[in-house]
Amino acid sequence: MPILEMHLMSGRTKEQKATAAKAVTDALVESLGVKRESVRILITEHGDHDFFVSGMTMSERASAQQSGYQTLQANAEGK
Repeated sequence: MPILEMHLMSGRTKEQKATAAKAVTDALVESLGVKRESVRILITEHGDHDFFVSGMTMSERASAQQSGYQTLQANAEGK
């Protein structure tokens, strides 16, 4: 029984998540040869301030990217 955990940024619709879950289920059925009814998918959503990359929230990264790549690099290196 495959159990897949997906972590997504919040903001996607129920329909988008259902479409993704169906596509992933189809891929697991085809690639692993498992029964469709055995596939379990857990989706956990995270807000902008709950997900970090290089020590920055997604909001901070977006702001840094708008300021330019060098700012993003400096923040990631702790400068």
